[in-house]
Formats: sequence, C-alpha cells, structure tokens
Amino acid sequence: MPELDVGLIGAGGIARAHLPAWTALGAKVTVLSTDGRAEGLAAEYAAHGVEAVHSLDELLARCSLVDVCTPSFTHKELALAAMAAGKHVICEKPLALSVADAQEMIDAAEAAGVRLFPAHVVRFFPEYEALAKAVADGAVGEPAVLRFTRSGSYPVWAPWFADAGLSGGILLDQMIHDFDFARLLAGEVVRVHAQARGRLTAPAEAGAVAAATAVLTHASGAVSHVHGVWGLPDTQFRTTYRVAGRDGVLHHDSLQTQAFRVVAQGERAAGQGIPATDLARNPFEAELGEFAAAALAGGPEPRVSAHDALAAVRIAAAAAESALTGAAVEIESGELVSR
Repeated sequence: MPELDVGLIGAGGIARAHLPAWTALGAKVTVLSTDGRAEGLAAEYAAHGVEAVHSLDELLARCSLVDVCTPSFTHKELALAAMAAGKHVICEKPLALSVADAQEMIDAAEAAGVRLFPAHVVRFFPEYEALAKAVADGAVGEPAVLRFTRSGSYPVWAPWFADAGLSGGILLDQMIHDFDFARLLAGEVVRVHAQARGRLTAPAEAGAVAAATAVLTHASGAVSHVHGVWGLPDTQFRTTYRVAGRDGVLHHDSLQTQAFRVVAQGERAAGQGIPATDLARNPFEAELGEFAAAALAGGPEPRVSAHDALAAVRIAAAAAESALTGAAVEIESGELVSR
C-alpha cells in the first residue's frame, strides 16, 4: 500500500478505537478535535508519529484519507468538506441523521471522484463474519426468520446521545448495526413496524433507559426482529443473533463467548466502552485496512458500501417514523410510506 496519511477527526471513544488500528496499519496520523483532547490523544501515540493540528484546513493539507469519528450530527458537514478537498472519507455510523443527508454525501463523493466508506464495524467482528459466510454458503437455506438483540448501558458519557435530533436515538445510533446485518443476510427491507419506549429524548443522566423493537419485512418474505436496549449503568454489554431457514438455525450469544468483551476507552468507566475481541485480528484494523486498500491501493471492493449505509439509515428512519406514529412504514423505491 502507498504511504498512508490519515486525518483523524475526533478524539473520543470511537477515535480511540480507530487510532491504534491505524498505527498498526503503519499509517501516519494527524488528529483534530474541537474539544481540546486532540493534543492529549496525539501525545499518547507520539511514538507512532501521531500529531495534533488545530484547524480542518491544516488537517486536510496533511492527509489523503479522512476518518470522521465525531458526534453523528457533525458527520455530513465534515465529510462534505473533506470530499470537496479531494479526500477519501471514512465516516463512522450512522452515515448521516437522515436519508436525504446520506444521499447528499454519496452524491458529493461521486461528484468529487473520491470514495466514501461507512464504518459499520460489526460486519468485521468474527462472530458476524462467520454468520455472513455460513448464510452465504447455504447453511440454513434461504433465511426465513432472523432475530438480533443488542444491549448495553445508556451512553450518559456524552449528552448528545440522548437528543434524538443529534444522535438519532437508539434506533439510528445503536440498532443500525443490526438493521444493516439483517438486510445483508435477507435482502432489501420493504416494511418496518417499530415500538420504542423509555427516555428516548430526555437529558442523559444516571438512571436513563431506552429500548426499542423493530420488525422488518424483507422483499424475500423473510422477517427480522431487532431489539435494542440502552439500560442502567450496570447493564452488561450483550449481543445475540438467531437466523433460521428450512435447512437449519445459526445462533450466537456474546456472553457465551470469552473472546468477546467491552474495553473501556479513554477516561470512561468500565462498561462504557467499545466492543473488542481477544482474537488476533482486530475488527477495527480489518475494517480500516480494507477501506484504505480500496481507496489507495486498488484493492477489492470493501464488504460494506456507502449505499449499504444509506439503506441502513432508511430502515432506521422508517423505524423511527413507525415508533412515533404507531403505524407500519413501507419502503417503496427508497421512499417511506406510512400505512
């Protein structure tokens, strides 16, 4: 791979998961953050040549690829600025807070002749890689009924999570991982019916909880049940899946897998961290390496595209509308229609 110059925007939890992956890939990384934490993060990785800058223009002048690891409501503006400067962009999930904004980002990448990659890291976790391969190899036949759960403590460490206008709430911020994976396994989603409860838009504080359930109907006739929880501070991080078809059932529970854990990032307390594995292959390194190779070294197309991210945002938007109105929402030619 050519010399890898990366501009990392953000110095919070997810940036702290991306940075060691970049250094493991041999990247020269420049960090920018508006909250004053870039200098401290760069100092921790000074032995790897990581440096902090104080403006977006300075960062863009020093990199060929930009990694956006900032709060969700800032993704579009930062990605558009980077792409306008001719930089390839990796953007944390969700790609944007609305279907229209996600489409605008994709259109801007195409107009600028650069690549836009969505950081849907769950596709790179070994438990989910194994599931995708098994389904593709016909282990269960055609998927018919799929169930996904994802739970953890309410993200009170950053108040913007609790404002659905800034984070998209639990449906867009957390459950988008499973919406994306359900679509990967069972195909396009044509109907969504969702319910949400708890403190979805209240100020983030100790004791806040939120939960949501969405039923997705796929064009194939398959049905996916997705459940997400942001619970009390002692809620253990856990993911499960169960995929059934005529020829068998595939299932997984992270609590039964010692290789799966949550590691604290930065100054967060234990349990308020980023999922990681004890396996030799770091999912974040695999994800970022795949994106960088595709953008800079003529590598194969990554396993997840910006159009996949757009579809996941569309499913989450349909779920949010359904939870608000109580009606099922159909997705017709990319448009949401309440029924």
